[in-house]
Amino acid sequence: QVQLVESGGGLVQPGGSLRLSCAASGSFWNMNTMGWYRQAPGKKRELVARINSMGGIKYGDSVGDSVKDRFTISRDNAKNTVYLQMNSLRPEDTAVYICYVAYSEGDVSYENWGQGTRVTVSS
Repeated sequence: QVQLVESGGGLVQPGGSLRLSCAASGSFWNMNTMGWYRQAPGKKRELVARINSMGGIKYGDSVGDSVKDRFTISRDNAKNTVYLQMNSLRPEDTAVYICYVAYSEGDVSYENWGQGTRVTVSS
């Protein structure tokens, strides 16, 4: 089983930056996809971005080009850690950001979710 530890959320003023981290630990053979979703109050959970083990990146269709221009996802395979650098934050980015991983052990694939880290963008 994989455990996820998220960090980096908090309160930031509009235009500010935050860097989220999610470290995975535990028993697995291959950490395939790592990523971030977010859920704003009263809204559905949506994909922000995910990155595979080869560095291929996909941004969520619903978050729009503004997120692609301001947020950068990366991962450190040696540390099994995924990062989300968020710049030029806006009030509409306020949400709980939730780490997601997909990993495998042999032919069996698993998914796991973090508990979420809250990001509040407000003056």
